[in-house]
Amino acid sequence: MKRIYSGEKTFITPIIRPIETGLYKLSGIDESSEMNWKTYGIAFTLFTFTGIAVLFLIQLLQNLLPFNPQGFAGVKWDSALNTAISFATNTNWQGYGGENTMSYFTQMIGLTVQNFLSAGAGMAAGVALIRGFMRKESETIGNFWVDLSRSVLYILFPLSILTSVILMSQGVVQSFQQYITAETLEGGRQLIPLGPAASQIATKQLGTNGGGFFSVNSAYPFENPTFISNLMENISILIIPIGFVFMFGSMINNKKQGRAIFLTMTLLFLAGLAIMLWSENSINPVINDSGIAYTHNMEGKETRFGVMWSALWSQSTTATSNGSVNSMHDSYMPLSGMVQLFNMGIGEVIYGGAGVGFAGFIFYIILSMFIAGLMVGRTPEFLGKKLGPREMTISVTALLLPMITAVLLSAIAVSSESGLSGLNNKSAHGLSEILYAYFSTAGNNGSAFAGLNSNTLFYNLTLSAALLAGRFATVIPALAIAGSLAVKKTVPDSSASFPTTGILFIVIVSGVIIIMGALTFFPVITLGPFLEHLFMKQGVLF
Repeated sequence: MKRIYSGEKTFITPIIRPIETGLYKLSGIDESSEMNWKTYGIAFTLFTFTGIAVLFLIQLLQNLLPFNPQGFAGVKWDSALNTAISFATNTNWQGYGGENTMSYFTQMIGLTVQNFLSAGAGMAAGVALIRGFMRKESETIGNFWVDLSRSVLYILFPLSILTSVILMSQGVVQSFQQYITAETLEGGRQLIPLGPAASQIATKQLGTNGGGFFSVNSAYPFENPTFISNLMENISILIIPIGFVFMFGSMINNKKQGRAIFLTMTLLFLAGLAIMLWSENSINPVINDSGIAYTHNMEGKETRFGVMWSALWSQSTTATSNGSVNSMHDSYMPLSGMVQLFNMGIGEVIYGGAGVGFAGFIFYIILSMFIAGLMVGRTPEFLGKKLGPREMTISVTALLLPMITAVLLSAIAVSSESGLSGLNNKSAHGLSEILYAYFSTAGNNGSAFAGLNSNTLFYNLTLSAALLAGRFATVIPALAIAGSLAVKKTVPDSSASFPTTGILFIVIVSGVIIIMGALTFFPVITLGPFLEHLFMKQGVLF
């Protein structure tokens, strides 16, 4: 990845390079021309809203477009708007059932294309931020169109082809046939949906888009049929976000820094996974009192994979901005739900999404370095770049704005009839369902508790606002910081410099992430999953 973004030759360059240069010539792009952060941000914004408009129209007009063997009508406007914003912001929040709503054309040309493009745009923003640390006294941070093209052509596209082939070998469906009506052993009739699923699943996982071709996502056998497909899809969620961390170390010529960041993320990942595994393997007193032999919570989980692999997927999908699921999060134990909300609330920076998750982690590092600077009594710095009030203000704003949006919109939802009408459960669990929806969309995650009817006018519009806030409140600040750092000189390390590759760095950054989360959204989480946990201990469910 480092060589690709640096324009160096790789083993696939002879194949991809002619396509890349052809696209530049067709689009009138000068790949040698670079942009300052404002121009880069404008290009990103225009590209995102163009994608929203095109996908919105495709959904409205899908009844007039080809590859619609089931004859689906055009999608309702508010659902179409929400879906268009969702996929263009790399979220894939879905208020609809894919096999009951979207034609093959919409799934392929609309949704799958956005899986590539929105992920590529996020990766481009992440690379631009890295260049801010690399460059000295420079006004530019790269070319958005070049970074986007290389993300899609050299990384996402080849990996998606490979992953699609592996998934098809395991039985993931890839078909243009009409749905099949089958007779069951009891003599009933069952409609079995088909479609070009494998190609969309590969890119949704690799680009940390999430969502599903079918409504129950990767819990559906046609989308995730075997242990190998389950493992492959889980690895696909993590491979590019983790690759970004090590690419960062290579690009700044400081591999120890990349390893330190990776270890920090892994520490938080394993801590969350441990809580989730302990919670899901604990006895539920409500069921235990009934006299049923019970060892762990299997509700909502696939018997093929069980608790461990379901919990690992759940932790992976909420620690990144992926959002795909192979089990139903609404059925998890309350403390597991709290871990899921925490992962999304901190911005999915534990490994993170494709590019933007890494940017979120950099915001936490900047905040940590400011605190460390106060401790040692010198101007905070990171990788030789002085961090001033501008970088601090931008970072704190980027960290707080998405979650403030999520909490405010949740407050509106629980205070209105329109918001409460979609609940499947009352009291603490009902609050968790609403919180999860807004945390997921503001964090550009896309997973759902699956107990909330969100395909209503109220939720489609308010969740759309959260989707946009989550995307632009992360990317634009990241570009602004990149531009601010790129123009600065590099300050050589001295004996007074705070070391950023050791255990102390890992502890401080981990602590800042946890404390920042506690100050921002822990109070409302105590009223949701934590309160539900206490109720459950008393034998009360909702």
